[in-house]
Amino acid sequence: MLQTVWVSSPGSWALQESNSHRRGKKRCWKCRFVRTIIQHPCRRHAPKRSRRERMLRKIQICLCFCFVSGLLYEISLLSSSVFSYLPVGQHYLTPEQVLNLGKSIIFLETTERLEPPPLVSCSVESAARIYQDRPIILFMRGLTNETALDMNTSYAAFSLLSSMKNVFIFPLQMETIFQETPLLQWYNQVVPEQEKNWVHVSSDASRLALIWKYGGIYMDTDVISIRPIPQRSFLAAQKSRFSSNGIFGFPARHKFVWDCMENFVLKYNGNIWGNQGPFLMTRMLKTLCNLTDFQGTEDHSCQNISFLNPQRFYPIPYPAWGRYYQVWDKSPSFNHSYALHLWNFMNRNRKVVEAGSNTLAEKLYKTYCPTTYEDLIQNAKHRDPPSPEDT
Repeated sequence: MLQTVWVSSPGSWALQESNSHRRGKKRCWKCRFVRTIIQHPCRRHAPKRSRRERMLRKIQICLCFCFVSGLLYEISLLSSSVFSYLPVGQHYLTPEQVLNLGKSIIFLETTERLEPPPLVSCSVESAARIYQDRPIILFMRGLTNETALDMNTSYAAFSLLSSMKNVFIFPLQMETIFQETPLLQWYNQVVPEQEKNWVHVSSDASRLALIWKYGGIYMDTDVISIRPIPQRSFLAAQKSRFSSNGIFGFPARHKFVWDCMENFVLKYNGNIWGNQGPFLMTRMLKTLCNLTDFQGTEDHSCQNISFLNPQRFYPIPYPAWGRYYQVWDKSPSFNHSYALHLWNFMNRNRKVVEAGSNTLAEKLYKTYCPTTYEDLIQNAKHRDPPSPEDT
């Protein structure tokens, strides 16, 4: 009986021919191993093996099984977290390479500041903890390629965030982001110095372009994540019949996002705050469906786009934003929420989280961004050394 098997030899694949009835023929150990594992000769023609040979065959099969099992386990670990072995301060991946991993959570900082304040750090950290299998990306306008390489040693908040295996911090390069979108022509014509709301308008444009190109979820830097968002295509209702643009998610190349970019340019008015932001999302959603009031905690759906109940992200509405910085007799559970928007735009008095204040915001920090909270406590100790009397 002639049987043909493939065996590996250095530098090439060779076709070997064997005869199971011919005895005394010397075979290389590779050939014997391959035949032992993959060949199953008919019992009627196979010579009777000695006890020693049968034992060796069982050992070889066990070793092969252990090797394959170990290999499959390593592959499963790699696929479960593509970026688990890539600390931010050591890898040199480009933004596009990370975004192409898919399902990114994207944050934007369109001011020139280089030290993220605690609320920004808490937002990024909470997302990194809730979405451990997804890349969390913070784009910063004030960064350049040079500062990005040295950011871990230059700024304390970078060191804190970059210690998280799935957090990436990149420079925000708008001209690159707007390539191949309707926003590029607008960007080339606009004069930022003459724009009244440039920080907000540029952020509104950048988030649309990034989500359209790569898909994923965009979040404002004052959003604290508390549980995963199950929907892929969604807008967040700030109130009945009105959409925010502080958090939304879509797959790459979604038509709704492209239409929003076209309308952004067509009806651009930088003097009206929100015209390219929440008002844009609302008017575009109204072209698809008839918006109605929410009943209870139900979500609405419109042409495969989920319009999520205000309880999902805005259980405390913007007129009551100060309640986050107050002490509650009993803290709310937020059982119907995926994340909490802290309305930092309304925080003109610059209220901050203080250690030991027992405010709702402090409790959120402790629970969802404990590393940021610990850093906050340490910084407070350094800023306020004990007086001689206290000592």
